[in-house]
Order: sequence, then structure tokens, then C-alpha cells
Amino acid sequence: MPRAGLTTDRLVAAAADLADEAGYENVTLSALARRFGVKDASLYAHVRGLRDLRTRMALLAGGEMIDRIAAAVAGRTGKEALAAFANAYREYALTHPGRYTATQIRLDQSLVSDSPAMRRTAEVTYGLLRAYGLDEPDLTDAVRLLRSTFHGYCALESSGAFGAPRDHEASWNRAIDALHIALVNWPRGAAG
Repeated sequence: MPRAGLTTDRLVAAAADLADEAGYENVTLSALARRFGVKDASLYAHVRGLRDLRTRMALLAGGEMIDRIAAAVAGRTGKEALAAFANAYREYALTHPGRYTATQIRLDQSLVSDSPAMRRTAEVTYGLLRAYGLDEPDLTDAVRLLRSTFHGYCALESSGAFGAPRDHEASWNRAIDALHIALVNWPRGAAG
């Protein structure tokens, strides 16, 4: 029988908080059970195991992240929309490192298609890129370019790997400028 007050939503939110505080890799069922003052077995009334918990964390964090990105992008187009998208992405990644890490796990495609947050992520991202005149397969390629650039930059920045004295913000803004130029001048008809 589930413990009074302990719900799946509370458990997932606590896991996301723990991920931000202690690191994604330190989120375990035992750590959460200690946080709630229950035995590990009590959590199985709410999640099927660690993989299920991490999937739910990814969906929660993905929803939070796209809500921020969508709000930032609203009413903007072109480079202004790209910069708003990128800045909201980076802000979330840097202020919620554990949640952000959760968004990087590979999810089962059936979960992605059933998730309103994941559908919204596709709508907002593809909407941004369609404004540059892109269609498939270029849309997929451009999504991969943006994601790898944003993720790579955030991962390097958060780990302190940028050693040059140049300001991180200045480099970030130049990266956005370069991405905008690449999207405006996207090579057409180069499908492979």
C-alpha cells in the first residue's frame, strides 16, 4: 500500500531536485527512500525501478525546459528567435544540471510520441527551423547541429573545460551568430 503523501509526482520531483543537488548519477531509489524516510521497497508502488524513475525525470525536465524555451521564443523570428532559444536552453542546462542530464538519456520512441512535452519540443524546434525555410531531411540535420552545439557548449562550460581567458558569453554569442549564418545559408539539395 502506498505511503500517505508519497505520490509518483512527488517522487519524481524529489528525484529531479536530488539530481540538481547531488548529480544525476547519484539519484538512486535508496537515496530517495532515505529522503522520504521510507524503505526502498515502498517506492515500487510508484515507479517500476530506477530506469522508470529516470525516464519520468527526463520527461519532467524536458517539459520544464521546453516551457522556458517556448516562452523565450514566443513572438520572435530569425536570429532573435534562435538566440532566445539558445539562451533559454543554456540557462536551463547551467541552473539545473541534474535535470538537464536527465534530458539527454535516450527514451523509448513510444514514450516520446505519447509525451505532450516531447511533441511540444519538436513543434517549437521545427517551427524555429522552418522559419529558415528548411524541410526534411534538412530539418533533422539542423536539429542535430543545434543540439550538438548547445549541448557541447553547455557540457564544456559547466565542467570548467574552457581554459582560454575569453569571456564565455562572448564566445556563446559568436556561436549563435555562426549558427544563424549556417541556417540562412543552409546547403540545399545536398541530401545523402
